[in-house]
Amino acid sequence: MAKRLYKSQEKKLCGVCAGIAEYFNIDPTIVRLIWVVITCASVGGGLVAYVICALIMPDRPSSSSDWNNMKRANDTSDEDREFNSHFEKK
Repeated sequence: MAKRLYKSQEKKLCGVCAGIAEYFNIDPTIVRLIWVVITCASVGGGLVAYVICALIMPDRPSSSSDWNNMKRANDTSDEDREFNSHFEKK
């Protein structure tokens, strides 16, 4: 299964930065700081990019049945299974 980019449930605004951090398996604070620097350096270009990402990126499936159905539909590698295990409801 290919990794999917989703907005995170652990969000400050729309979950874009946290979703990107989950995708790359890094701390969301780092992504947020980089996004602020890009926004300041590009005189607001990062803000436009954030709004576009917030509109385009899908939300992570919240119900366990949706998530399990999606996982079963695609073959997953061991690395993906380990990553996904952090998001399964117990």
